[in-house]
Amino acid sequence: MIRILNLSEANAFIDGRKQTVDSVGEVVRPILQAVRQEGDAALFRYARKFDGLGDQPVRVPESELRAAFETIPADVKQAAETAARNIREYATRQLPRDRWEEFSPGRKLGWIVRPLDAVGCYVPSGRYPLPSTLLMTAVLAQTAGVRRICVTSPKPSREILGCAQMLGIEEVYRVGGAQAIAAMAFGTETIARVDRIVGPGNAYVAEAKKLLAGEVGIDFLAGPTEILILAAEGDAKIIAADMLAQAEHDVTASAVLITTSERLARDVALQLEEQLRDLPTSDVARPSIDGSSAIFVVPTMSAGVDLANRIAPEHLSLHDPSLLPQIRNAGTVFLGQSSPESAGDYAAGPSHVLPTGGAARLRGGLSSADFVKLIAVQELSPSALQALAPTVTTLARVEGLEAHARSVEVRRIAGTRW
Repeated sequence: MIRILNLSEANAFIDGRKQTVDSVGEVVRPILQAVRQEGDAALFRYARKFDGLGDQPVRVPESELRAAFETIPADVKQAAETAARNIREYATRQLPRDRWEEFSPGRKLGWIVRPLDAVGCYVPSGRYPLPSTLLMTAVLAQTAGVRRICVTSPKPSREILGCAQMLGIEEVYRVGGAQAIAAMAFGTETIARVDRIVGPGNAYVAEAKKLLAGEVGIDFLAGPTEILILAAEGDAKIIAADMLAQAEHDVTASAVLITTSERLARDVALQLEEQLRDLPTSDVARPSIDGSSAIFVVPTMSAGVDLANRIAPEHLSLHDPSLLPQIRNAGTVFLGQSSPESAGDYAAGPSHVLPTGGAARLRGGLSSADFVKLIAVQELSPSALQALAPTVTTLARVEGLEAHARSVEVRRIAGTRW
C-alpha cells in the first residue's frame, strides 16, 4: 500500500529517490567505442544480441512501412492523425521567428532561425511500444523544417511503422539501446550521423546520451517517469486514477500526491487499492505505487508548493489553477481536474518528451524550438561603428587583444577622430 508521509518524512523520501547506477556506464562505454570503431559490424552484432534482430534488414523497407499503415485499424489512424494535427498546431506557435531591427541609429541587429539538418528520434518499443513518442518528436522536427529525420526503435510495432509512413518518414531502423544512440551520433555505413538525438529510453539509452553529449546534441537525460499532484481537495477516484496512469509505465515510476487533507490522503490510498484490483497492468503499477510513490500531507498549500518546486516534477497536476503563478519548476503543468496527464501524453498538443529527476529546474519539455538554431545577425553603419569604437578598443586592450582594437581602428573614416 502507498505510504502516507508528513513533511519531514517527505524530504527523506525525495533524497532517497536520487541514486545512480554505476554499472550502466560500464556496459555502455564498450558499446559506444565498438560502434565508433567498427560501424555497422558492431551495430548489427549488438542489435542481434540485445534487440532480437534476426534475418530482417536493419532499415525497414518502404514496402513494410506502407503495409503497416494500410493494416492499421481506421480508429487508430484517426487517433494518430488527430494527435499529429494538434501537436503540429502547438509546435508551429512555439517556433521562434526571424527578427531584424535598428536598435540605435545605424546599429541593426537581429537573428535568423534555421532548422537543424538531421535529427534522430529514439522511440521505445519494449514493454509498451510507443507510437505516441514518434509523433511527439518527429512532428516537432518536421514543423521546424528539419530536412532529414531518422527513427530508431528496437522492435517497432505495426503502429510505430504505420505512423512513420503517415508522417512521410522514410528512415526507420530496427535498433535500440546504446548501440542505436552510438550509430546516430557517430554514423555508420547504414545510419548517417545526425545533429541531435531526442526521445526517451531506458537507463542504457540515457547513459549513452549522457556520454555522447557534445559529440551530438541531445534533448535531456530522461530517467523514471513521474507525476506530482497538488490538491487541497478533490475527487479521490480521479486522483488515484491519474497516479496509476503514471505508475503503469514502469516499476520505478513515481506518483506523488501532496495535500493538506489527511482525509483526502486516506481516501486516495484506499482508491489506489480498489483500482489496482482489476487493473491489467497492476504487475507494473503495484511495485511503482508501493516502492516509488507516496502521499505527502503538508501543513499548508504554501509548503506544498515549495515542496513541488523542490521536486521539479516531470508532470505537475494542479487541481487549483490559481497556484500556477507560484510554480517555478515543472516539465509540464495540467490545470484543473478535467486535464488528465494522459491527455498530454497523447493528443492535447505539447510534447510528452519531458525532463525527469529534477531536471525541470533547468528547462521545460521538448519543443519545436529544440530543432532550430537562432543565428545572431549584426550590421553597423560607419557612424554606428564610430560610436562603438571607444568601447570596443578599450575592452580589447584591457584583455590584451591588440589586433581586436586595430581591426576597428583600421576602419576609421577619413577626417574623423575616434
